[in-house]
Amino acid sequence: MNNAADLTSPNASAEEPQPLAERVENRSQRPSSEAFKEFMASQWAPSTDEVAGLDASAPFAAQRRAALSKKFPDDRLVIPAGPLKVRSNDTDYRFRPHSAFAHLTGLGLDHEPDAVLVLDPVAAGTGDNGSNHIATLYFRPMAGRDSEEFYSNARTGEFWIGRRPTLEEFEARLGLPTAHMDQHLEDAITINAGPKEFGGKRIRLMRDVDLNCDALVDTSRVNTNVDLEESDGHDAELAEAVSELRLIKDEWEIEQMRAAVDATINGFHAVIQSLPRAVDHKRGERVVETTFFATAREEGNDLGYDTIAASGNNATVLHWIRNNGQVNTGDLILVDAGVEVDSLYTADVTRTLPVNGKYSEVQRRVYQAVLDAADAAFEVAKPGAKFRDVHAAAIKVLAENLDRWGLLPVSLDVALSEEGQHHRRWMPHGTSHHLGLDVHDCAQAKKELYLDGVIEPGMVFTIEPGLYFKADDLAVPEEYRGIGVRIEDDVLITEDGNVNLSANLPRRPDEIEELMARLTKA
Repeated sequence: MNNAADLTSPNASAEEPQPLAERVENRSQRPSSEAFKEFMASQWAPSTDEVAGLDASAPFAAQRRAALSKKFPDDRLVIPAGPLKVRSNDTDYRFRPHSAFAHLTGLGLDHEPDAVLVLDPVAAGTGDNGSNHIATLYFRPMAGRDSEEFYSNARTGEFWIGRRPTLEEFEARLGLPTAHMDQHLEDAITINAGPKEFGGKRIRLMRDVDLNCDALVDTSRVNTNVDLEESDGHDAELAEAVSELRLIKDEWEIEQMRAAVDATINGFHAVIQSLPRAVDHKRGERVVETTFFATAREEGNDLGYDTIAASGNNATVLHWIRNNGQVNTGDLILVDAGVEVDSLYTADVTRTLPVNGKYSEVQRRVYQAVLDAADAAFEVAKPGAKFRDVHAAAIKVLAENLDRWGLLPVSLDVALSEEGQHHRRWMPHGTSHHLGLDVHDCAQAKKELYLDGVIEPGMVFTIEPGLYFKADDLAVPEEYRGIGVRIEDDVLITEDGNVNLSANLPRRPDEIEELMARLTKA
């Protein structure tokens, strides 16, 4: 007999079957009497929270919205924060808004699940800051204490998850109008929407962020006979534009990047101090991983990305995040980690450390080659150079070292040619990527503005060459096998050249050994 049929069979029970969605509450006995409801709504002290002033990020976010307005002066722009995401059953991941939403509102942390920023077109120059749009934040404020949701909804009720800012507070903090999304969002998106040739307002949507927004916009497009294939292209252009808007960081963003890097350096100091305990633990890589995570949560919002804590041969696995290996004396441990601060900007730093505090001769040889490649990349990371030049400078130095060690199967010239590239067996990734709200920031930018783009002041990106000799790589002598080295720093481009934001974390082998001796002793 198929028991699944009992869920809907009228003969399964004398009562109507309980809907599946409600069964998650079967573990609790929640009172439902009117007396209980009245009691829960009574005898609460009035809020003493004062409405805060304008956030430091607000003027910069307004400038970003104005810049986006210029790109699409006649179109309605819809940028969702995104919903909560389920981790398992009825438990959610900590909320993080979509990076485009954070960039255009200045909001970080976990305040605004389901919120939507809408930029509505108006007459040229009559919008916010003389732009062509008026921006409104649509948000679902916390239910009042006189409502049942206050104590009954474990996902949104203040009794369960704590207080969230009100519409009035967000308006004061962000300097832009707010409205209740349940009452106003549908009209804000759909009223007067339609083909431009018939006087309607074209919608551009950040897709795949919030399925409810996708459905609302798509329904509006169908109802107004908008070409859906053409609309997909318009949505893609918006995604491209908000990504390219982040290629140049403003003054406030640079401050956030510095703070993220400083917190990350503190995390690396803690990691070094944890190494003796990691050696004694059967999953020492987890000791390193969780040590850094503690710093990220204490000093920032979270990790910017999953920490790589790769000891021994695991360091040759580029995206090793399983971190379940042992940490052995005599090995190198590659730690690639970044703290995301409350504004959601993240650092991205890598150091390859000798577990016992001293590099062996061959470890130092490989490390120095990677360091020389990084230094060569720094030399060309200046305004006016091409972004691709940074990688070319680093990879040339690595190839020269591989050639000198007799590892290349062809001449250096052949290896460096487009038809060769044999050295890429041991350095398969790019040397740099933009950094900011996303660890791989500006990812939807056009190639001519990214890889083929010209480096400009205000850009922040990584420089991260490496060499990876896997334990089973028979193309290299045994002494190299199982060694993986990467050095990664976060670089701010200035009018005069560049600044290494992570320079306070030593890069040179002697300095690393000295730092490890000092911190381990402490």
